[in-house]
Order: sequence, then C-alpha cells, then structure tokens
Amino acid sequence: MNASVSHNVFIKKKKPNESIVFETYWKFAFLRQEAFFRRLSCNQGPWSDDEIINEYKFTNAYRASDRVSQYLIKNVIYSKHWSEKDTILRILLFKFFNKIETWQLLESVFGEISLNTFSVEKYSEVLQRAMDKKQSIYSAAYIMPSGPKKDYIGKRKHEFHLLLLQKLISGSFVDELLSCNSMKDAYKRVLGVESLGKFLAYQFVTDLNYSNYFPFSEQEFVVPGPGAMDGIKKCFTNLGDYTEADVIRYMMENQDNYFDKFGFPFKNLWGRPLQLIDCQNLFCEVDKYSRVAHPEVSGISGRTRIKQKFKPQKSSIEVWYPPKWNINDSIESIYPGVVAM
Repeated sequence: MNASVSHNVFIKKKKPNESIVFETYWKFAFLRQEAFFRRLSCNQGPWSDDEIINEYKFTNAYRASDRVSQYLIKNVIYSKHWSEKDTILRILLFKFFNKIETWQLLESVFGEISLNTFSVEKYSEVLQRAMDKKQSIYSAAYIMPSGPKKDYIGKRKHEFHLLLLQKLISGSFVDELLSCNSMKDAYKRVLGVESLGKFLAYQFVTDLNYSNYFPFSEQEFVVPGPGAMDGIKKCFTNLGDYTEADVIRYMMENQDNYFDKFGFPFKNLWGRPLQLIDCQNLFCEVDKYSRVAHPEVSGISGRTRIKQKFKPQKSSIEVWYPPKWNINDSIESIYPGVVAM
C-alpha cells in the first residue's frame, strides 16, 4: 500500500517544525487502531496496553469506524436502496441531530423515514414530547446552531432544523448538490445552508459522500476544525509556509514514511490508508491525548483535562463501510460474522 499522492504544492514550501507531540500523533494513531482491531476480535477488554487510551474516550483512527458514523452508514444510508432525494433527506435529518436515539425515536413512531413520512409538524411534536421528558435530542459531539431569530420567531431549535430540511428538500438544493463535480463544490453548496459554518459543512459533506450518489475522494479536500487546530498547534512549533490544511494533507501523504520511521506498524483499514478527514480527526484526538501525555505543551484553547472517561461495552460490534470502498468482503474473510449486512 502506498498512500502517497503527488502534490506540487509542497515542493517549494518551507516545512513546519515538529514538536515532541509530532511523534505522539503517529503513536496515538497506531495505538487507537490497534485497540479497534482487538475490539473486533474480543468482547472483553481492556483492548489497549496504553493507560491513557484505556481510561479516556477517543474516537477511532478512521472516522467511518466510529459508532455514530457506522450507524449512519448501515442504518440511514444503506438500510435499503433509497432514491437520491430520500437518501439526502435521511442523511441531513440524521446529521442535524447526530444522535442515534433521536433517529430511533422518530422511526419508532413513523416507521421508515422518507419523503412520504416526513412532516415538520408531526416530527416536531414527537421531539417536543421527548424534550418535555428531559430527554436530549441533540448530540453533544458538536453544537448545532439555531436559526436566525428574525426569520424563525417563536420556533424552537428542533423546529428550525425541520423547517430548514423541508426548505432544502422542496427547493433546488438536492439537484444543485448532485450536479457538483467535486467535494469542494459540494462543500461550498452545503456551506451556503443557513446556520452551517465551515466545520459543520465539511462534516455534512463527508457524510453525504458516504452514499453511492456522490463519487468524491476523501483525499480531495479538507477543512480543519477547531480541535484539529489545537492538535496542529501542539504538533508543530511553527508551520513554516504551510497552512493547517497543507499540514493535514502532508500527514496523509507521508503516513507510511512516518509510521515506519517511528516504528509503529500501523494496520490500515483493509487496504484503505488514512484519508484527509481521518488525519484531521487524529489532530483533534492527539490534542486530547497530549493533555495527559504532554501536559507541558499548550494548544490554542488552553484545555488541560479530558472530560469523557472510557466506558467499555462488552457487546460484540459490527462494522460495515460504504460498498464503493470495496473493503467489506475483506472484513468478512478475516472476521466471519462481523459484517452486519
């Protein structure tokens, strides 16, 4: 496997200066991926020899391996063959709340979520009842902003997102999105959706791209989020002539070299190397990891603690990825019964 892609953008640039955390980036990626594979093989933890990974909660080295992404891929996008419009509606609805329990609540009341069953008024009533019972309907992974107050007077946050979804699906948004020729073009279209900033738009377009209706490569385009900015600040004393996006691409293109250099025999995702979105996320996670491993190194936010502790679940896990990646057959051959579909 060779993850290198030729990009002349780096040839004449002054490279960033590495800090002590730079090697830890590759160490963490290796250790977290090792824990992922051990988890597939055995229900009983601990799944890592690293005390920090065993104690605190970290996302996987590959974004698509995380629990919420896996649910989106298996249960939202590929639960059956959905039309283009249904697929986009389902992805956007899931992403606005980004919470498995909210999706399951709506399905328990309305059955399969589609254009035929979607109703702003009825969905809003169900979600409001859940909120009245003090149930959280939004994920805490990131904050979804509310709509402009002047345009949505008297509307709750969840009503705004349902109204926004209706507006997108009933207008030209879907056709415009499907006509995009690159991930960056699709990102710009999603960025034009009211209330979505750069970080959220990139997350949304990444999830849309899991479906077969979008053929974009995850090696094409990246938008660094706030957590990644923190991690980059810790990994380098200065960036030279590179931007944060350049740094993420540099990590992706040189992953084999650095894993070899530091002696970390990284196992990729059945032949799929780390993509830009994964390298971006790893910067977020190494920011957290280094709060314990390198407390003397400061980032941008100034955070010094990891809030979430790891709570292991002993139930077996099932992994399954977008069919266009062509890796599901490889999983089944190594871990019979692990693939869910």
